[in-house]
Amino acid sequence: MESTAVQMLCVALGAIGLTGVTICSSLPEWIVRRNDTEYHYGLWMICVKNRTGAPEWKTYKDAVVPLRSDFHVAQTLITISCILSGLSLLILIFGSDFTSCVQNKNTKPKMILAAGVGLLLAGLLVIIPVSWFSTNMRNAPEGVVLGVSIYIGWTDGLLMILTGVLIWYFSRPK
Repeated sequence: MESTAVQMLCVALGAIGLTGVTICSSLPEWIVRRNDTEYHYGLWMICVKNRTGAPEWKTYKDAVVPLRSDFHVAQTLITISCILSGLSLLILIFGSDFTSCVQNKNTKPKMILAAGVGLLLAGLLVIIPVSWFSTNMRNAPEGVVLGVSIYIGWTDGLLMILTGVLIWYFSRPK
């Protein structure tokens, strides 16, 4: 890459994307069902809100409702995305021109390119389950809506894809 400013920007965008994917994964806001009681389904837990009482948080182990297979797939893809984007960010930081962790000038562009590919794949791994859930919600009964985690996932998946493309574009040989 020619500019350390572009590398720093890509590190910042990748860190924002990783943080957003972690938030998307941890919030119980993937699917919201509103009836007499309000149910918030996340990847890892359910939140039940009664009209009069406080919210009640349950993991899928404690809940009566079994975990659907699409939630298992989404858990796996989002977890792999978090790990891949974290590793890609570390590779990007260590291979960047603004750090002196790697002294070999031939290795640095390859590390940066590998980080870009990793961030691109991590973004795709977020977009897949988020799009899957939104597509399945087209035929949902009334009172069932998409939660805020879906929108966070779309935004941060696209942000990581953009970061990977920027890294790839500026690290290619001239």
